[in-house]
Amino acid sequence: MEHTEERTVSRHPLGRFGRLSGRAFGAVPPPMLVVTGMISLQVGAAFAKQLFALAGPFGVSAVRLTFAALVLLLVWRPSPRMDRRTFLVVAGYGAVLAGMNASIYQAFERIPLGVAVTIEFLGPLSVAVFGSRRKLDVVWAVLAALGVLLLSRVEGGLDPVGVGCALLAAAFWGGYIIMGAKLGDRTTGGGGLAVGMAVGAVLVLPFGVLESNTALLSPEVLAMGLVVALMSSVVPYSMELEALRRIPARVFGVLMSLEPAVAALAGLIVLREGLSALQWLAVGCVVVASVGATRSGQRG
Repeated sequence: MEHTEERTVSRHPLGRFGRLSGRAFGAVPPPMLVVTGMISLQVGAAFAKQLFALAGPFGVSAVRLTFAALVLLLVWRPSPRMDRRTFLVVAGYGAVLAGMNASIYQAFERIPLGVAVTIEFLGPLSVAVFGSRRKLDVVWAVLAALGVLLLSRVEGGLDPVGVGCALLAAAFWGGYIIMGAKLGDRTTGGGGLAVGMAVGAVLVLPFGVLESNTALLSPEVLAMGLVVALMSSVVPYSMELEALRRIPARVFGVLMSLEPAVAALAGLIVLREGLSALQWLAVGCVVVASVGATRSGQRG
């Protein structure tokens, strides 16, 4: 009975909608959920970077998380009843979510999108390496690390503050994977995600107000912020949370090795941030590492 109470964090959201969305996610293989989520996230990140001139990185992050929280709370209608352990997990998830979003947006302002996400990838890569029990997974992780090193080489050097923010985002991303797995274990549906997103929004909003002031209320910022929230938070985090319920955190971390390639493509297509031939070779290394790790994981 206690186990059931711990996992009851959300009701059936909007009736039939919740049941249909749950069935739809359940029919999709976890790797496809992860890949689709990261494409949505990185294209949304490229759109968000275009808003920095209007509201700043903290302001855009605050608008994104606030809209995402409102949408998720409306859709999932989480129950206010939650035991202490579950609340701590949900709050911890929201805290790492806030830190990850705020720090990577600070990095986006200073260095190219693909490079920032490549450095940030050290977080899930660390989860994959330290959680591995197969030597072959270490080989794929080393190949992905080589890709990260090559992709990060930019002529003229990188802004050290941007690199530092990306490294901080990497630490938060590793924590996000671990806390996301715990959140999936202790909650059902998207109720825990909704509350966690609300916690993240509350933590970032004061910084956004200080940085952007009334610019947060601009119709353009609000409209684009809603789009960014859906693409970069609601869709990917819902898909990732469902995937984390069905695959180990280590396997999830290995799958996320595709993230630098997706970010580099989003930066190229949306922001016209081109990469050198050597850096595209690095993207190939990361993709090969991801495919190899996924296939070896399926055999295991």
